[in-house]
Amino acid sequence: MTDRPAMPRAGVTGSGIGLLQVCVAAVLWGTGGLVVTVIHERDGLGAMTASAWRMALGAAALLLLAAVAGRMRSVVATMREHPVLAVVVGCGTAAYQGLYFVSVLMVGVSVATVVSLGLAPLLAASWEHLVERTRPAAREVVVLAAALAGLVLIAASGGHGTGAPGDRPGLGLALAVAAGATYAATTVVGHTLAQRVDPLALTTCATSVGAVALAPFLVVAVVAGDPVLVEGIGSWTLLVYLGVATMALSYGLLYAGLRTTSGSAATVATLVEPLSAALLAAALLDERLTAPALVGGALILAAVVGLRPREQHPLP
Repeated sequence: MTDRPAMPRAGVTGSGIGLLQVCVAAVLWGTGGLVVTVIHERDGLGAMTASAWRMALGAAALLLLAAVAGRMRSVVATMREHPVLAVVVGCGTAAYQGLYFVSVLMVGVSVATVVSLGLAPLLAASWEHLVERTRPAAREVVVLAAALAGLVLIAASGGHGTGAPGDRPGLGLALAVAAGATYAATTVVGHTLAQRVDPLALTTCATSVGAVALAPFLVVAVVAGDPVLVEGIGSWTLLVYLGVATMALSYGLLYAGLRTTSGSAATVATLVEPLSAALLAAALLDERLTAPALVGGALILAAVVGLRPREQHPLP
């Protein structure tokens, strides 16, 4: 085995753009929690019902974009040539959302976030080193440690989460672990597929599969007598934003970024999500940013900057 970091092999410029795309996606994801909270308070929509609408609206937007852009052939070709990988990525995305939201109800946002988002980069990096038979370099270890420390500080500050209302913390913790493992596996598989197909086609296929996977939750809500639709132009605007911006656009950016960024680096970069959620909560909900949260945010940003590969000079 050799000592080599699992960093992107593309050029510095391409890798930097890829990381930027993943970070923008994470910022958009960070707005999702706030939107879901507002919709729940306004219309009583449950987390899984909102998730189902999120993927359905995202899939509709992507299919419309693909049709207008003349890329439907690429979408069909992706499903025909890579049906298993496309279904795995789509179902993995849907499963991660479900596992995470249920975990939040049982063990609380802080613990669920630390476990699921913190476990993902560890698993992704371990898998890449195992496959490539390499050892992590000191720089990679420092980057990962800084990112995880920042995540713990932000979550522990309580700026974007509350305690669990449920009384089954053991099961909630297990679901958070499953969510982290699912997220890591989906990112690694998505990275593999992103190298082979167009990002728009991949995002459209994965989101459409995820929408089908979550559609039964809408039926469950109807049967249970829970709210399924929102009322008012404001709530519908938020719901459309949830599907178009935090699903269609954000995952499009993620898969575009994965073309030049490794899966492990991408999972570290997506830790910008809780940072953006904390900042939004402070700006829009008047939640106070504590000193630990500020330090945690600085650590995550430093870790993301540290992901950028050093300049490579050609051999003479």
